[in-house]
Amino acid sequence: MTELIQYYNNLPLFSQNWINVGSFFFFAWVLSKIIGFLIKRVMKFDPKRGGSSRIRPERQKTLRGLLRGIINVTLFSIAGVMSLGRFVDNSTLIWLVGLFGAGFGLSARPIISDIMAGASFIFEDTFAVGEKVEIQGIEGVIESTTLRTTWLRSPSGELFTIPNGDIRTIRNFSRGRFSLANITLKIHSGDIARSIEILEQLGQDSMDTIPNLIEPWQVINVSGEIGQITELTLLAKARFGKAAEMRTRLMAIVQTKLTSEKIDFAD
Repeated sequence: MTELIQYYNNLPLFSQNWINVGSFFFFAWVLSKIIGFLIKRVMKFDPKRGGSSRIRPERQKTLRGLLRGIINVTLFSIAGVMSLGRFVDNSTLIWLVGLFGAGFGLSARPIISDIMAGASFIFEDTFAVGEKVEIQGIEGVIESTTLRTTWLRSPSGELFTIPNGDIRTIRNFSRGRFSLANITLKIHSGDIARSIEILEQLGQDSMDTIPNLIEPWQVINVSGEIGQITELTLLAKARFGKAAEMRTRLMAIVQTKLTSEKIDFAD
């Protein structure tokens, strides 16, 4: 170790400075890895729940990506300033940092906007990795998110890279409270009154037989037209993500009930 220090002291000042620069960035990289590991461990640990964190895995993955971005920007910025300090004096360094900050603020406003938006995602649980969303008219699954960008995988396989500063409106399919399982049926006009009465009572009774039905359905006519044939729509709310399977059961129940009541469907 002594020989290594002596060898370093015998090097020209220019070489020492470049060694110091490399050391600054190396330590910044090592610290970023250590802090990233600690963040991962802390997020997974919750002593109140026997070691298992209450933060869901998707949210953990999102926060880790954003926090890593903030840490990397901070550490490598510090390493860059310390590296400049090896080549210029303190007064010049302050002047350069101020000038760079002003120039960066004017020329890199979109980047700053992306970073600020990414930082805000740490405090707002708007979306998480693995959730299905729609951003700027693009529908897909959140694959990754960093301080600057969000990666969105479309159903057809393409990967969209969206700057965080451009994200204004988010449609999150994974956090809906219910799904619609509406069905439509055509009834002869002479059977409307009796059909509505039967269907409304059936909606009340189905609350006990269909577990995924949130509330009794409503019977409406969308068009408002009166003729020989009337089209009725059942507005049924299913538990989120259960609409497809519940709609089939509803169709079977409604058809069985109306057939038993001698009410024919219109063509």
